[in-house]
Amino acid sequence: DGGPEAAARDARYAALDAAAERHGAAAVLLGHTRDDQAETVLLGLARGSGTRSLSGMAAVSGAAGRYRRPFLQVDRQTARKACLVQSIPVWDDPHNTDPAYTRSRLRHEGLPALEKALGKGVVEALARTARLSRDDADALDAWAADAERSVRDASGQLECAKLYGLPPAVRRRVLRTAVIAAGAPAGSLFARHIEEVDRLITGWRGQGAINLPGRVEATRQGGRLVIRQG
Repeated sequence: DGGPEAAARDARYAALDAAAERHGAAAVLLGHTRDDQAETVLLGLARGSGTRSLSGMAAVSGAAGRYRRPFLQVDRQTARKACLVQSIPVWDDPHNTDPAYTRSRLRHEGLPALEKALGKGVVEALARTARLSRDDADALDAWAADAERSVRDASGQLECAKLYGLPPAVRRRVLRTAVIAAGAPAGSLFARHIEEVDRLITGWRGQGAINLPGRVEATRQGGRLVIRQG
């Protein structure tokens, strides 16, 4: 799921994980820059995936914080010049100039068009949006983690009435976590899927089961929300 770009990204990280294990590396430094962050925010905005997608790439991510992105506040040209000054070879991925890929089109057509229409500073503004959105998303995720325990009954089932009483942003996070825990791949789960599940809580009219990625199914039964893999 996610097309060739997602598959290539997964393959890159798998190779980096293998290399890190082989060399006993405590961390892997990635070269993502502020420009990459701006592109990631715009891609998230286009998908309509919510605050977490708008938060872009984290400075530290992966198991045990393996991946570090020290250049997220540095623009691409500055990073490139710094490498050249220190005689560090720069390798350009040919896919980055291939218009068949969404990110490539955004980089070479979309962002320049935005800067032409809105003026310079678009990249900086998008990167700032990522930082602010990440703070908000982290706070909401923490709230949802606490709330999840309060909306389950003694058997661990989600209670629809208690879910209904949560703020929508918190409730949708609880639902997303439950769907992923049931076996749905996080990368294939989009806002529209969670909205459909949410309607079992907020717009209940006796509708049937909701089919989700990973053969996961969500149904409402006796005032409980049942999410399981079929």
